[in-house]
Amino acid sequence: MSALGVYIPGTSAMHRMPAGVKLAGLVILIVAMSVLVRRPWELVIPAAVLAFAAAVARIRPPTLLRQVRPMLWMLLVIAVFQLILTDWRRTLVVCGVLLLSVLGAALVTLTTRVTDMLDLTTRVVGPLRRFGVDPDRVGLVLAMTIRCIPLLGELVSSVSEARRARGLGFSLRAFAVPVVVGALRRADALGDALIARSLDDPAATARDGGDDAPC
Repeated sequence: MSALGVYIPGTSAMHRMPAGVKLAGLVILIVAMSVLVRRPWELVIPAAVLAFAAAVARIRPPTLLRQVRPMLWMLLVIAVFQLILTDWRRTLVVCGVLLLSVLGAALVTLTTRVTDMLDLTTRVVGPLRRFGVDPDRVGLVLAMTIRCIPLLGELVSSVSEARRARGLGFSLRAFAVPVVVGALRRADALGDALIARSLDDPAATARDGGDDAPC
């Protein structure tokens, strides 16, 4: 059983593929679905592509589907709004594209080491250093984002389990408030940890870098 967003070691072609190629393929897939898919049956093609990629990566369907469980409630909300504003065909297209996009992103994260993603991000953002962009900080933000996604999923799951244990029916307020409060508390704890390491202080970072630099 794999936790959300956690890399699964392997030797498949998907695992050996460079992170840049996988991310580029994911972007192409998402853009193609967003632009070209107009009818529900057209979702079959990108779904088949993802199924083939998952088979090549030897990622079992339950493991891949488990990655989208935390966002099902969001899909439900989007589906309701789409049904109100459009029709059922457009609703299937919008929700289908979102679902397949998340599955594609999950497949990339399951077959790509976080360090490879961070190295790629640092290289891509590197040329922007002359404009004041710090590639290391961008990589840090990406790393925290990747880490926070499974944490948020675990928080949603724990809130749902606590609600069921108390025998409570579904209530949007009873569900959303603990999730938001828990997320804010974790964000505060993360912020305190970053402050303790002076990662929020460019001057401190510069001093540290200056101390390590040769005279």
